[in-house]
Amino acid sequence: MSKLMTSVSGVRGIFGDTLDPSVALQFAAHFGMLVGPGPVVLGRDSRTTGETLRAVITSALTSVGCDVIDIGVVATPTVLLAVKHHQAVGGIAITASHNPPEWNAMKFIDGDGMFLSPKRAETFLGSVNEPIAWKTWDSVGRIVHDDQAIQRHIDKILSIPYIDIARIKARRFKVALDSVNGAGGLLSPIMLRALGCEVVEINSEPTGRFAHPAEPLNHNLKQLEQLVKDSGADIGFATDPDVDRLSIVSDSGHCIGEELTVALAELFVLAKVKGDVVVNLSSSMLSDDIAANYGVKVHRTKVGEINVGKKMQELNSPIGGEGNGGVICPPVNYTRDAMAGMALIMGLLSENSIPLSAIVDSLPKYYFAKGKMEIDHTKLDKVMASVTEVLAGYRFDTQDGIKAIGDKHWIHIRKSGTEPIIRVYVESESQERSDAICKDTIAKLLGHA
Repeated sequence: MSKLMTSVSGVRGIFGDTLDPSVALQFAAHFGMLVGPGPVVLGRDSRTTGETLRAVITSALTSVGCDVIDIGVVATPTVLLAVKHHQAVGGIAITASHNPPEWNAMKFIDGDGMFLSPKRAETFLGSVNEPIAWKTWDSVGRIVHDDQAIQRHIDKILSIPYIDIARIKARRFKVALDSVNGAGGLLSPIMLRALGCEVVEINSEPTGRFAHPAEPLNHNLKQLEQLVKDSGADIGFATDPDVDRLSIVSDSGHCIGEELTVALAELFVLAKVKGDVVVNLSSSMLSDDIAANYGVKVHRTKVGEINVGKKMQELNSPIGGEGNGGVICPPVNYTRDAMAGMALIMGLLSENSIPLSAIVDSLPKYYFAKGKMEIDHTKLDKVMASVTEVLAGYRFDTQDGIKAIGDKHWIHIRKSGTEPIIRVYVESESQERSDAICKDTIAKLLGHA
């Protein structure tokens, strides 16, 4: 049996193994008790187990006295916005994000339309083994349905004040789109067509049976690369099943790397609104170069969109996100939103006479290597404890895992909050160097497993 993963990101596991209806009921009931009486928004991605979990979670929430606003199969950022729209006390997104289809999860949302803060998540997770205070027949909650959440989300993006929709429409861009059979097929094409784009789609049916591995990494997007080439598209977009991460294929038919998603959004927004940028520790040094061109600073936080989003709120930052393709656009919400990212990048293209491939070529070049080690969960801490010995001579930042900072490169090593793995991120000025550093670091750490 695998390990049920609990963290600030929520609770996730393999359905029928570590995550089953009884587990979902326990967590949902305690979440309802945490947020107290009031409406809770519930939405899910397209996974085949989503409907089962929806039924269980709805029963748990109403049985502890919460009303449930069911918004159906939607993007995770749509759930977050719906919490704000309904002035709900909280929300639950049923999604395992980029995990394989046998996984599912529950992401817990606070009344501000953002995920639980680390402190509040700790309080919640510490309560789940306490007795559940079930309500009597005359105090149970009710269930209502909201079928307008997707359209409100699209309208919110189209109202970003510095996007010139008419200018985008005038360019009549052709966009290739891969929604990996997740929730994106229900909303991304609608928004892109509202921007006047001709959309060529693959894997738009929200079946939950993913056409390829769901994480939008370069090696998983061969179909989209070919579609861009065959269709002559100006750009290709790929999202994960819950539509909070965005990867891009340029007009040349090649993935440009998910790290460039936030960088391109920064390039567009900072020309419109001046302010400091916030990204996480694993995000590219390219953000520093772009920010410097506009006379602003880059602030780095722990990995996790709640950490980036809260810092952006504090600084009134106009743009930020995470290097895994997670764009955070404050006029929409302080949360990752792939559709908002699409709109910003279409805005960037509309203001340039050169294609995306040329824009990318004009930027400074850094090269990432990303690896991971699947480790027995009982040995994760032992391996992490060996990092400073293995990487002796580096300068270390320990606010989130361990980031080792060297000469024109860095290595970030951290435990996943959602899976029994250790992730290793490396950035340097050449792909060969990054690959070699990543491979060497993983080999040395595995020797301490």
